[in-house]
Amino acid sequence: MNGHRAHGFSSVHFLDSDEILNELNLKGDETFMDAGCGDGHIAIKVIEDYLPKGTVYAVDVYGASIEDMETYKNENNVENLINIEADIPKGIPGVEDESVDVVLMVNVFHGFKASRTIDDAIEELKRIIKKDGKIAIMDYKAWDVPKGPPTAFRSSPEELEEIFNKHGLKMTYLNEEIGEDIPEGKSHNFIVFQKE
Repeated sequence: MNGHRAHGFSSVHFLDSDEILNELNLKGDETFMDAGCGDGHIAIKVIEDYLPKGTVYAVDVYGASIEDMETYKNENNVENLINIEADIPKGIPGVEDESVDVVLMVNVFHGFKASRTIDDAIEELKRIIKKDGKIAIMDYKAWDVPKGPPTAFRSSPEELEEIFNKHGLKMTYLNEEIGEDIPEGKSHNFIVFQKE
């Protein structure tokens, strides 16, 4: 896609971007954030196929990912892409309060659990989404299986619901049949939270 200089493994080879994005029912004019964009394949897919009139933020803590997204933006004359290097729990500079319709995190949220920064991350995401905005999380099921992050860093939908509820966010959608086919079943959960 753009050199795959992402920090960690890209999901482009084992997760279907269209399957993920179709879960969001985008209208085409939203402000969208790919939070933890990695190699940017989701953000690029959104720009090219889903949000012709929208704005897309690509955010990642890893500078090389943002450099590659800037290269993509310049080489393709993309005007509706804003790339930001940021550590989400510490704040996302340049993004105003209640300005984003949809935040999507694919294989990102377990990293906040690993670094013990879940509460700070949720508060920052809550800050930037609109009153009816969505925070969508697609991450590995809390199973002890070889592929994916260590089991200790995975979260069940029930755990996530409890954590998000404490921040005034409610679960509005859950799909437990999504992702890669593995012997145990589908690999991921897709969960959406909104402000109460």
